[in-house]
Amino acid sequence: MKLHELRDNPGAAKKRTRVARGPGSGKGKMGGRGIKGQKSRSGVAINGYEGGQMPLYQRLPKRGFNKPNRKAYAVVNLGLIQKFIDAGKLDAASITEDSLVASGLVRRKLDGVRVLAKGEITAKATISVTGASAAAVDAVAKAGGTLTVAAPAAAE
Repeated sequence: MKLHELRDNPGAAKKRTRVARGPGSGKGKMGGRGIKGQKSRSGVAINGYEGGQMPLYQRLPKRGFNKPNRKAYAVVNLGLIQKFIDAGKLDAASITEDSLVASGLVRRKLDGVRVLAKGEITAKATISVTGASAAAVDAVAKAGGTLTVAAPAAAE
């Protein structure tokens, strides 16, 4: 085989349709947009529009509520904490929110750090955070460590 004999597999590269480039293309003259009307023009966006009828999204009832002052926690899994302890980035004797940030496991504390039970922990760790799931507390206790949940600093 020589360089000039190289070819793509048949059907691998499909040529782009050149719209509105003459009658021979099969998509000439109006370019597949039909005759006249709003949708044949450029700059038209009528996604939710129903021709003067009340749109569906306005007819349906609105539900739900987003709490404006809700808390956002940085989430950490036990498996990741164990990985960082094994790598020597965290000291199992005392893991605090500040040490988690310093090690790079958490980018920022937000309203506090919450520990979840995904993964396994084998190290005897002492962890002090703002929140934790019940399963995470059990898993740390089973490994011989302690997980204390401190009340978040009252910012309000």
